[in-house]
Amino acid sequence: MFRIRQGNCKEYVDHFLSLLFSYFCQLSAINQNFIIMINSKVEKALNEQVEKEGYSSSLYLAMASWAEVKGMPGIAAWLYVQSDEERMHMLKIIKFVNERGGKAVVPAFKQPAADFPSVKAMFEDVLKHEQFISASINDIVAVCIAEKDYTSQQWLQWFVNEQIEEETNAMQILDKIKLLGDGSLYLFDRDIMTLRQEAGAAE
Repeated sequence: MFRIRQGNCKEYVDHFLSLLFSYFCQLSAINQNFIIMINSKVEKALNEQVEKEGYSSSLYLAMASWAEVKGMPGIAAWLYVQSDEERMHMLKIIKFVNERGGKAVVPAFKQPAADFPSVKAMFEDVLKHEQFISASINDIVAVCIAEKDYTSQQWLQWFVNEQIEEETNAMQILDKIKLLGDGSLYLFDRDIMTLRQEAGAAE
């Protein structure tokens, strides 16, 4: 039977922990060597998308501020949440690029519009912008396929699905506004956040 003398117990434990730490360090280094580096063209396209997602966040923040000043707290709340989601999309891309061995670059974002002619016109801009983002995501998927970067292509599927939802939400809001008209937005402002909750429950 194997016995460790009491006086040497700490020495054996320290030695064991040292070996264990060394093993995990070596394992980490091995895993680093097996990381599939991101394709340079895909990296460039994703960095361009960082700017688009960051601008999206700023755009919806500007819209939220406009709606809040106009006395529409419900619409403002919806847009504040939308702004936060776009920022999350930007961070998601940044982290992915960096984790794949690339370098994410955060650029300056152009200033969005501060005023909008009407709620309807504003949400028409929301839909157009989401369609623009969808087309941009599809372009990146095309780059992934051309460069045979299937890891990035698979990862981007989350964004493809997200954009389908974003466009659907914007179209549903526009449909309701068209039914109500710009002059009858009190109930819409009160209930708009329920549309987001319903969309979340349907996922």
